[in-house]
Amino acid sequence: MSEKQRTIKEAIVFKGVGLHTGEPVTMEICPAPDNHGYKFQRVDLENQPIIKADADLVVATDRGTTLEFQGARVYTTEHVLAALYGMEVDNALIKIDGPEIPIMDGSSLPFVKEIVRVGYQEQEATRDYFILDENVKWEDTEKGIEFLAVPDNGYRITVMVDYNSPALGTQHAAIYNIDAFEKEIAPCRTFCFLRELEFLASNNLIKGGDLDNAIVLVERNDVSQEELNRLAKLLGKENLTVNYDGIGVLNSLKLQFENEPARHKLLDIVGDLALIGKPIKAHILGARPGHSGNVRFAKVLKEQIKKQEKAARVFDVTTDPLYNINDIERMLPHRYPFLLVDKVMYITDDTIVGVKNITMNEPIFTGHFPGNPVFPGVLQIEAMAQVGGIFSLSKVDDPHLYSTYFMKIDNVKFKQKVLPGDTIVFELKLLSPMRRGLVHMGGTAFVNGKAVMEAEMLAQVIKDKE
Repeated sequence: MSEKQRTIKEAIVFKGVGLHTGEPVTMEICPAPDNHGYKFQRVDLENQPIIKADADLVVATDRGTTLEFQGARVYTTEHVLAALYGMEVDNALIKIDGPEIPIMDGSSLPFVKEIVRVGYQEQEATRDYFILDENVKWEDTEKGIEFLAVPDNGYRITVMVDYNSPALGTQHAAIYNIDAFEKEIAPCRTFCFLRELEFLASNNLIKGGDLDNAIVLVERNDVSQEELNRLAKLLGKENLTVNYDGIGVLNSLKLQFENEPARHKLLDIVGDLALIGKPIKAHILGARPGHSGNVRFAKVLKEQIKKQEKAARVFDVTTDPLYNINDIERMLPHRYPFLLVDKVMYITDDTIVGVKNITMNEPIFTGHFPGNPVFPGVLQIEAMAQVGGIFSLSKVDDPHLYSTYFMKIDNVKFKQKVLPGDTIVFELKLLSPMRRGLVHMGGTAFVNGKAVMEAEMLAQVIKDKE
């Protein structure tokens, strides 16, 4: 069963402050059309520039993931992207009137709750998954960061963090399916160590930080109240009441889960890997991850996507077909020498794969071209159209009573010659749902797994026989 893309039913609005800039910001997550993906829009800047959520646009990863396009930046994108990806929202436009996403409570939960409240709108386009087909490993030996992606039927993530700290030792977190994100991962808040606060504050980070939106881990037993007060002042929070009870969590904050920090690192991975631009089917294993490592691994996965797209497609045409030539003759009115489909391997809700064997016995080769036989491009298109016709006729009762007529052909490209001895495999997918007998499909023709032709076709199925 194919999965359709979806967006949210209506816009949702959040008001808050940026964790690092400390600036007040209003953010509106809006529904977006098919194949839009995730994009940010700085509505406070001239011309309201749009910044795509793309790993190639990341310009900084210090305590958050920052995107920039043509001078327009958006900071701390990971928590809202994790919420959208984790709730399987494929398309959204995120409008903000400031430079940074509001930190809210330091987790993805406020965003998730609103997404659930407004609900989803199913769209016409099918989800285009990145289905990993081989193990992909990446590591930064200097920083001890390791990532491994393994083929899987779903999206599974396993994380290990190790800070060599008395307050936070080795922790693990995992989800076996993205469905677990809402309850197991979304509530987990960002965190830092008390020893980091002075450095972060001195470097103009965490201006919007508060004990309500971050877990602060204490590693010492000898922290004085004066030190705590000085840190509060440095953060611009002189009136903040700060206390601690030895090694543990500042203000004895109750953790959502015993391994909440590791789960938040998993949340960050979900948000940062959303920057590859496709839903993922793979098992991601990360050791000692952070935004820098996450983004660098996202770029590795983007390269893997390009590699897989260029690789030869593998079709098994040796198995029993769904339709043999006799079945096809009962569906199509075409006959020799114009019946150009030999068998159909399979049909799904939105896809069909058909086969045409090219032999020297084709009558066309007596004139195209003697001594240099090449199968004509127009006949490749006709063969592809006949495969599409079989798809449309497979969806009606009594297909022999119907005819399929061309209405339009677009975006035709011929990539290499087709010669006698070749077997052409045609793969066609619906580009929009069938309505009123109209069938809009996109197809690619393959020889030995390499694309030789592609086209988009619109046809109409008409019942014209009794």
